[in-house]
Amino acid sequence: PQKTSFHRSQTLGYKNGFAFSRLPTVGIGGERLYVNQLSQAELDELSKRPMLTYRQAKQAPPSGFIPAHVAFDKKILKFDAYFQEDVPLSAEEHYRVRQVAIYYYLEDDSMSVIEPVVQNSGLLQGKLIRRHRVPKNDCGDYYHWKDLNRGMNITMYGRMYHIVDCDPFTQVFLESQGIELNPPEKMVFDPYTELRRMPMHKYVTPSDFDQLKQFLTYDKQVLRFYAMWDDTDSIFGENRPYIIHYYLADDTVEVREVYKQNDGRDPFPILIKRQRLPKTFVDKKKTFPSCVLEISDQEVLEWYTAKDFAVGKSTTLLGRTFFIYDCDEFTRNFYRDKFGITDFQPVEIKKKPLEEVPQVIPPYNGFGVLEDSLQNCFSLLPKPPRKDVIKMLENDHKVLRYQVALESPNPEDRKRRFILSYFLSNDMISIYEPPVRNSGIIGGKYLGKTRVAKPGSTTENVTYYEPSDLNIGSTIEVFGHRFVITDADEYVLNYMESNAESFPMATLQSLRDHFRPRQVVKETAKSDIPMLGTSDQEMDELIVQVQEELKLHKYLNNKSIREAFLQCDKDGSGILDKAKFLALCDSLSVPTNSFLVNKLIDLCSCGEDKINYRDFLRAFP
Repeated sequence: PQKTSFHRSQTLGYKNGFAFSRLPTVGIGGERLYVNQLSQAELDELSKRPMLTYRQAKQAPPSGFIPAHVAFDKKILKFDAYFQEDVPLSAEEHYRVRQVAIYYYLEDDSMSVIEPVVQNSGLLQGKLIRRHRVPKNDCGDYYHWKDLNRGMNITMYGRMYHIVDCDPFTQVFLESQGIELNPPEKMVFDPYTELRRMPMHKYVTPSDFDQLKQFLTYDKQVLRFYAMWDDTDSIFGENRPYIIHYYLADDTVEVREVYKQNDGRDPFPILIKRQRLPKTFVDKKKTFPSCVLEISDQEVLEWYTAKDFAVGKSTTLLGRTFFIYDCDEFTRNFYRDKFGITDFQPVEIKKKPLEEVPQVIPPYNGFGVLEDSLQNCFSLLPKPPRKDVIKMLENDHKVLRYQVALESPNPEDRKRRFILSYFLSNDMISIYEPPVRNSGIIGGKYLGKTRVAKPGSTTENVTYYEPSDLNIGSTIEVFGHRFVITDADEYVLNYMESNAESFPMATLQSLRDHFRPRQVVKETAKSDIPMLGTSDQEMDELIVQVQEELKLHKYLNNKSIREAFLQCDKDGSGILDKAKFLALCDSLSVPTNSFLVNKLIDLCSCGEDKINYRDFLRAFP
């Protein structure tokens, strides 16, 4: 009758999101239970067992098969882990520690990695690896719960995670499966995050000087000095005027620049902002920078004061030496009353004469015309070089043409012939190679119109090739290639004879000696005497002229020419077919296109298609 509480014990509950029933722990009203009632499942289990008889008991039927996805449904192993991430572009942290949770789902052996989201972290957090079977290696194996343990490293997709601990369910499950767990480790925290959580240290330096009295006494009193900074030793340096302000209220110094109209400088009035400047450091090292952001009183032995500034003396402020040459009237009165100084004679500043720096012309790089490229060294907006218009008008379409041979150690290049054109209007040279069939060399333009400098000329003193330098037999060098002048156009001789006063006599005489044999042959050809009846004396004169011309072709070997002709004449008759004779001359590089050589071949002809080569070999002693 005295009982007042009739509460029943809770037998229904939820675990991991699923409802389940349990046995009551206490009786009605909180009374103690001595015997717990059996659940319905236990009663069913007892009813299935066979009754004991005098004979052998029957075996119980096997329990029903439970698949893995049902047995391990909603059963998850959780491991606490972290990984390190490099931070390359930061001066405050070199790496970042990120904490994650690794979940292993027993029902399908899948895994997922989730990082707790931190507000305003600036990182992509949350699900780092979605739920799936994670490959273990390249052989097709996957991670199993047997591969996971505390205090070990696990690599997933190139990122290494370090497992430090697990939850109680995971610990009980792994121990029940016979796995010996390593001892748990402490979770590693991000050092930069922990540093940000620490409170900022505030340093208060006690002062033994009455700064308030100094401020009240010298407020708005400023000493003004006029100084010069000599920076002429450095490149593009100069003498620049400055104004040094010393504030008596707090012993700070300010350096201001002096600007003049149209001085070409940007309007930045302050060189050194108002601050206390150190004079002597405590055990200053050589590696200590002369200009730093913050300096404490413990690092400085002495600061700049008013007695460190004087007219006629130099003062070094943050690595720059300023020469004080004058001050204002208030500064003079202050030094006279405070320090008893009476000498304030201003110093006259003399400007140093500017040293004339010689203009160094860089070497020619080979691009463009030298005179045109040289204009870039004289002005920012180069102008084209002046041209001799009168010379261009007088010599327009006047071209001197020469035949040149390439001087080369290769026998294939010795046979090549070029046409060198000299343009009198602008002194330019062009070289053209006539195409030769079946020669294996593509003819055409060899050198475009350009001015060719002589070997040994410099950028300051350039000398170009002129018509007076182009003699028969002379060698010219064109950009590393050497050419020998073997022939010239008749217009060259006519032009030089008409302007004999402009050319040296040696050049003119070389052309006359070269063209004299041709003129003799032409006069003979124009005469009525037939060439087939030419006397031996005329033949000898023509052979002498051919020998003089062949001296210019130094590559010819008379001995090999004679041996080649003798080998081709197998019957020893001294007569060869004309086609075979010309083919043999081409193989031996004999200049058959020359006028005198061609005339000699005509004189040695025996009929239309036969040639007496023995008379022809008289030109090759």
